[in-house]
Amino acid sequence: MTTPPATSEENPWPVRTVARKIAEWIDRLGAVWVEGQLAQVNTRSATSFLTLRDPAADVSLQLTAPSSLVRDSGDAVAEGSRVIVHAKPSFYLGRGTLTLRVDRIRAVGLGELLARIERLRRLLAAEGLFDPALKRRPPLLPHTIGLVTGRDSAAQHDVVSNATGRWPAVRFRIENVAVQGGLAVEQVVGALRGLDRDPDVEVIVLARGGGSVEDLLPFSDETLCRAVAACRTPVVSAIGHEPDTPLVDHVADLRCSTPTEAGRSLVPDLAEETARIAGLRDRARRALHGWVDREQRHLDGLRRRPVLAEPLRMLDAREAEIVRAREATHRAVVRRIERAESELGHLRARLAALGPTATLARGYAIVQLAGTGGEIPPLLRDATDAPAGTALRIRVAEGAVAATSDGPETTPTSTETPA
Repeated sequence: MTTPPATSEENPWPVRTVARKIAEWIDRLGAVWVEGQLAQVNTRSATSFLTLRDPAADVSLQLTAPSSLVRDSGDAVAEGSRVIVHAKPSFYLGRGTLTLRVDRIRAVGLGELLARIERLRRLLAAEGLFDPALKRRPPLLPHTIGLVTGRDSAAQHDVVSNATGRWPAVRFRIENVAVQGGLAVEQVVGALRGLDRDPDVEVIVLARGGGSVEDLLPFSDETLCRAVAACRTPVVSAIGHEPDTPLVDHVADLRCSTPTEAGRSLVPDLAEETARIAGLRDRARRALHGWVDREQRHLDGLRRRPVLAEPLRMLDAREAEIVRAREATHRAVVRRIERAESELGHLRARLAALGPTATLARGYAIVQLAGTGGEIPPLLRDATDAPAGTALRIRVAEGAVAATSDGPETTPTSTETPA
């Protein structure tokens, strides 16, 4: 094939040439199987125009199909249906639009949908998005509750009425979105992220009433599940009824079987809490009164004890003991003095009996050589020690006399000289 000449500012291609070349390139593309959700179906005389939307993203493609094919497909081709089409890309020169020419179309069966959900469930579980350790406990009394639900839906009424009935002061920030169909995932994810950024919102509720598996498909979408797992704010799932279990129930921090249960689980019951507080107050009052009574009895018992009832009694007893001890001490000292005096008298008598004074009293005298100075004069024991002219001092019982020796006598005399 000859390479077309390059275009330039001086040699531009006309629109028809560009459109024809795009169409030629697209015509070389083969057919492809595409899955999506029908967002719009317009059936005309010979050709039907359909819009196929990606359920998880804001992306859509235009389809054209023979009207007979659409009619033969029956209920499978309806707005909101999940379908698989076999189509070939085609570029329409007149409007410069790309469409897919459909030659086969079929609805995605329930079994196939459930199988896909099960595969996604195993994938998310393997990644740990269902791990109970990641679940966060919603606050006991949230400041503001974020609610993502359908506009004027029964689910919104159930959540709000039950929550306000239990706690009238609770506040809501409500985001109304599509809860089924091709726009549901995108709108729910957007509302979820907006509420997660709001610092006043302390818990987010995803609420929807019951429906078929196809109706609840947005809440088993991978994009929505990952968005719930990425939220910093605790998320409560209240989708459908008790048997309904979309994948978002496993990812959410708390799963409620119905919107009504969610409204009751979000806030405590004011009447119950008031009754509980009253009960606790009564228990505290009884406990306090019991404690006061016990302490009062203990204090009365202490007050009745002798040491407190008659505090001077112990002092009187101690005083009597001190008096008795003092008297006993006095008697013991007196007896000791008396014994000492008696012993002293006996010693004095013995001393008097054995001393020279008693001897002098019987008429004897003590002769001393009269000394000089302050020395004690020696006793005269031998007559030869007192030659004539020796000064003598004679001590008698009553006083002493001075004498002069005439010398020793020639006749023997008694050694004792009577007075």
